[in-house]
Amino acid sequence: MSFNDNAQLDTSQVGSGGGGGRPGGLVVGGGVGGIILLIIALVFGINPGNLPGGTGTDPGTAGSGQVEPGGSTDPNAFAQCRTGADANRDDTCRVIATVNSVQAFWAAELPRYRREYTKAKTIIYSGATQSACGTASNQVGPFYCPLNKQVYIDASFFKILTDQFGSSGGPLAQEYVVAHEYGHHIQDILGLLDKAQQNPQGANSGSVRVELQADCLGGVWAHNATQTKDAQGNTLMKPLTEADIKDALSAAASVGDDRIQQKSQGRVSPESWTHGSAAARQKWFTTGYESGDLNSCDTFSPATVE
Repeated sequence: MSFNDNAQLDTSQVGSGGGGGRPGGLVVGGGVGGIILLIIALVFGINPGNLPGGTGTDPGTAGSGQVEPGGSTDPNAFAQCRTGADANRDDTCRVIATVNSVQAFWAAELPRYRREYTKAKTIIYSGATQSACGTASNQVGPFYCPLNKQVYIDASFFKILTDQFGSSGGPLAQEYVVAHEYGHHIQDILGLLDKAQQNPQGANSGSVRVELQADCLGGVWAHNATQTKDAQGNTLMKPLTEADIKDALSAAASVGDDRIQQKSQGRVSPESWTHGSAAARQKWFTTGYESGDLNSCDTFSPATVE
């Protein structure tokens, strides 16, 4: 999905971080209001040790060159990202534009359900950076940290997604990643994120249901994305094309647990799934996209989510 060239980007919704550092493992649990949450660090089902060149290390290890959680607020950090035209040519600017669109949609949508949307900043980093949930790196992939309500993305992850896992490199494939992470933020606001702690592994586990719901919420945004506007009232995004939808479905399939396991270990083990199969991820994104309705994303009631 492309952006309208004249759309104005709001870079205050993102922060920068990284620029080096030794990747470390992510903390996978933390206390929030006395409730221990399972923090889905490997949001796309990718074990750092299974990535080509990946190294799994102990939680909390952090090397030099890392920044404090929250990232830099340097106003010049994203000076190259001003318009929709910039977003159409640059991955980092596309992340920013997508964050703008996703947050504009949910800020308008949640009040319909008597809930107030609170903005979540995205930290765009290079190499590795420190989050309240542990060390972020492109070997881990994008994730949402509920401890400080922030999303962490290394734009180079999109190249890994394409080169190593066979995803389309199209715009909506990348935008789907951002929308999925903000799906977790919506779950956090609605009090659903802790359901990942229920039977944390298996094809119909709480973890899988939480992840598939985030896919569905990403689809809900995609359905409504062309209605989102910038602060000046300019429409942010152009209408979706059939190629756009294929891009999103390609990304969803490439990060299915079965695809990841087959590629990394040569066999599929549904009993250890935490994010859902390629087919399930495509199914729930499509459910959200076709309905455009948050209520269609109930992944917790069905006996099976496959």
